[in-house]
Order: sequence, then C-alpha cells, then structure tokens
Amino acid sequence: MAIKPRDNVLIGLGFSSLLFLAAALVLAQRPLEIKDEMLAASRRMEQAVRAIRDCRERKGIGIEPARDINRTGLIGLETSLITTSLGNLEAKRTTANPNFAGLVALLLHQAGVCRGDAVAIGASSSFPALIVASLCAVEAMEVRPLLICSLGASQWGANHPDFNWLDILACLNRSGLLSAQPVALSLGGDGDVGKDMSPEGQTLLLRSGRETGLPFLYEPDLEKNVRERLKIFETAAGQDGIQAFINIGGSYANMGTDSEILKVGPGLAAFPGIPPVERRGLIFEMAARRIPVIHLLYIKGLCDSTGLPWDPSPLPEPGQGVLFERQEVDPLNFLILAGAYFLLIAIVLVSRLINRF
Repeated sequence: MAIKPRDNVLIGLGFSSLLFLAAALVLAQRPLEIKDEMLAASRRMEQAVRAIRDCRERKGIGIEPARDINRTGLIGLETSLITTSLGNLEAKRTTANPNFAGLVALLLHQAGVCRGDAVAIGASSSFPALIVASLCAVEAMEVRPLLICSLGASQWGANHPDFNWLDILACLNRSGLLSAQPVALSLGGDGDVGKDMSPEGQTLLLRSGRETGLPFLYEPDLEKNVRERLKIFETAAGQDGIQAFINIGGSYANMGTDSEILKVGPGLAAFPGIPPVERRGLIFEMAARRIPVIHLLYIKGLCDSTGLPWDPSPLPEPGQGVLFERQEVDPLNFLILAGAYFLLIAIVLVSRLINRF
C-alpha cells in the first residue's frame, strides 16, 4: 500500500519530535544541583581522615604502610580480639577516598532528602570510613543523623582493640569536625551478639559500649532486634519520621537472613521482593515502609557504577573524578525548549489546515 503525502508529513513530524526531545535533553543539562554540598562533604571527610590519623599516632598505635598504603589510620588489623569475620583489604582502603562522602550526599539527594530531615544509619564498624563519609555528608547537607552502630568489625575494619569505632568517633568529636553521637550501640557479629568473636573481645566491647550510657542492643532474635532498632530510630526521628536509611556493611540485624538480600544492589537500592518478617533485616523493613534505602556494600560494584576508583593510591583530591562531572536535566529549561518546539509544530499544522481551506 502506497504511503500518502499526508502520512509522510506525520512520519516526518514524529521523527523530528524524537530528535528534538533527545537534543533538548542534552541542551537542558546542568551541573548537579547538589555539587556544592558534595564537595563540602568530601573536603570535610579529607579533614576527618587527617584528624583520625593524627589521633591514632598520638595514641602510639602504629600504622602499617604496607596495609594502610595511604596512611589514613582507618585500616585495622588482619585479626584481633574484636574481629568478627573475613574482610577485603582493598575494599576497606577504597572507602577511605574522601569522595565517598560526596557520593553519599548525591545518593541522599537522589533519595529526596532535604535540610532538616532525619536519616537513619545502620552501620557495622567493619567499614569505619563509610561511617565517616556518611556523617560528613549529612553534616554538609544539614541533615540529622540517627546512628546505630555495631562495635565488632571484620578484618581490616575498626577492629583494633585500642582504636575501635568508639575511639575513632571520640577523635572526630574532639577535632570539632563532627558532633554526631550514636542513638544506640550493639555488639555486632553473628546474631548481633558476637558469636563469632572471642570471649575476651565480647567482654571488652560490652564494657566499653555500656560505659557510654547509650542504649545497648543485645538481642539474637532477628525479628525482635529489628523491632527494637525501629523503635529507637522512630523515637529519635520525631513526628516528621525517617526520610532515608543508610546501611553500611553487612550486619546481621540490617541484612537479615533471607537470600533476597543478594538481589539488592549497592547505592540507592531497588527491591524486587520483600521477604517474610521473620527473615527480614532492617533494610527490608525500611523498604516495606517505603523509606528510601542507600546500601553501602559490594564496594567494587559501587565503584564501577559511580566512577570512583578502586583501591587508589594516592587518594584523590576532594571533587576530583567523574562523579563530580555528572550533569542532570534542568526541568525548567527542558520544559521551555519542549514547549517552544511543540508550539512551533502546532503553528505549522494549523497553517497547513488553513491553507487547505
């Protein structure tokens, strides 16, 4: 069947509309709205890492340059009394990049978090640099952090008995760079009660954790543990509620025991399914409540998807790299361009109709 001239006009208009929309998306690009906060977060993290390193050295706790190749002070021991599980040295070193703080700020922005919002953070001390990155990000965004942290750590994390996460946090608070305090603590490890930790390590962390006067969670039943954590977070958040949840590491209480967790990718997470409540960690409980979840685990995949370098030496400068070169669509400019184009199309079509009569 032959194509009529009128059909050719319509096909041409359709193709030109698609081409214009593609061009408009490019022309309406702008630097990330959150870029200044991202940079501020990264700069703060760079200062925080320097403060942690100085604090560690003042305490006479050596830094192994063969392990901590960038001398951050955030790389722990291969094994210790408070070590819970295996860990990847390169992943731990990678997260000391100050631009991880910029990434967390970007992810919070994408999750819709605004100034003054409450953000819940469930963290394992296995990734102390990611806790520092998250606290620097919320500081830059003027967001309220609600941190529940487990004190046991996997290899190369905050697993030095004389320089665990509580010691690192004390250093940061004394430096004046951060003023965050956890809303609760736990032992961490297997069952969130340190079953995979040495008895001496359990005793050490129980004592130091309870000396803080903070609520201390010690509940191996997953469902009850998650319920307790939710209650603490919701009470601390107040009437406006929790606007996002950041998971750091692979803690029992946050991850749960269902294999569905393996389908949750790093970054701003999507959830193909929600497991039954008895196997549901805090990540899934937040998702079930439609609270955005930022999943900071699987560090290599996170680097691949965001352009952050894997195991860099030296560490990049704040604001350096493709993460900060990203652009986003300016909706106002796009609407103006699209509106002008479709107005022109309408004028052309009306003119053709008028000429026909």
